[in-house]
Amino acid sequence: MPNGQWYPPEWPARIRALASGDLTAVDPRRAATVMLLRDGPPGADTTGPDVHMLRRRTSMAFAGGAYAYPGGGVDPRDDDHLVGWAGPPLEHWAERLGVETVTEAQAVVCAAVRETYEEAGVLLAGPTADTVVSDTTGADWEADREALVARELSFAAFLDRRGLVLRSDLLGAWARWITPEFEPRRYDTWFFVAALPEGQRTRNASTEADRTVWIRPGEAADGYDKGDLLMMPPTVATLRALRPYGTAAEALKAADSQDLTPVLAQARMEGDALVLSWPGHEEFTKLIPTGDAGGDSA
Repeated sequence: MPNGQWYPPEWPARIRALASGDLTAVDPRRAATVMLLRDGPPGADTTGPDVHMLRRRTSMAFAGGAYAYPGGGVDPRDDDHLVGWAGPPLEHWAERLGVETVTEAQAVVCAAVRETYEEAGVLLAGPTADTVVSDTTGADWEADREALVARELSFAAFLDRRGLVLRSDLLGAWARWITPEFEPRRYDTWFFVAALPEGQRTRNASTEADRTVWIRPGEAADGYDKGDLLMMPPTVATLRALRPYGTAAEALKAADSQDLTPVLAQARMEGDALVLSWPGHEEFTKLIPTGDAGGDSA
């Protein structure tokens, strides 16, 4: 039975064009995505937390119909102005994320928090270093959220105007994946894990998603294995990595031990076949016979 691996039919031709020099790789854009977790109510089944996922509209040019987490590109304006900050210092984040400057680290973390707010309505920030906002549903909050989505407002300016402190202690860096070189839209994406703050609720606030779900990581991975849920390799890999943890707090604590070595797909020829692989993640390997437009799983 085929699984739900997202695999565009144009990939083989693009891979061959890159190998022959007819295609030039574009530089990846910095991005962040957040695996937002919540535990069940007291007394409920405690086999693990749920993760918040959205399904991208089928009309989307990139990964249409695929399940993913809230996420998006870094706003360069968030490199320019230091914000109110709680949690590990920016020097720690720069080292953890593998970036050169503290301002770049801030911009990546800001992207994670901003996208969670833009697409799920959840804000990992508060008026003090040990609080979070409890309600972001008012008309004035929605106006700010829409301004962030339209990039009329930077996240740094939003935090300053609201007098809010970014709660970096509520986030843990989990993985880093880079879009393959043959893709026309490329992202260098940091995956974060976070727990849903008490008092806040998610909603489908994204114009790019047609539905959202709370689902156990193992259940979502099983859906992919059965071919019921379409996903990209980074999504499946991170779901499998979350499976052992019994609570959101356990997963967040485990984030510091996760390997953030960037994962970048590689393509090579083996005889008359082209092999597409993601180092360290053999399950996603694709064997593409010469002349075949789609290819089969190896």
